[in-house]
Amino acid sequence: MTPNAPPPTAPSTGAFLLETLTRRPDFLRAAKAVRAPTPGFLLQARERVESEGIDARLIRVGFTCSRKVGNAVARNRAKRRLREIARAVLPLEGRPGWDYVLVGRPGATTTLPFTQLQAGLSRALKKIHR
Repeated sequence: MTPNAPPPTAPSTGAFLLETLTRRPDFLRAAKAVRAPTPGFLLQARERVESEGIDARLIRVGFTCSRKVGNAVARNRAKRRLREIARAVLPLEGRPGWDYVLVGRPGATTTLPFTQLQAGLSRALKKIHR
């Protein structure tokens, strides 16, 4: 990406595009930052610093579910739901230059209604960005 290029956005909506966190150190840095619990998941967020060498215009997001959530099938189902709420909410309400990690909760992430999970993410983002 060139330094003077506009932020990566979706052509149809103008919303920011998401990049997925994959490296463990990124997850660990987010775990030490701001937290916002919701009934369906825990949101961890941190603002990146320029010295990390990552484009400050990107919104990065990661997903994790421990074995407490259930077997592999249950964990994958929970992560799929978290990915979908992030895909729907973060491009519009997240801030560029931030990393977000959504952590699934046992028994809640897979059972709560989808609209309740989306509303929870919106509330958590507002709480973090106050």
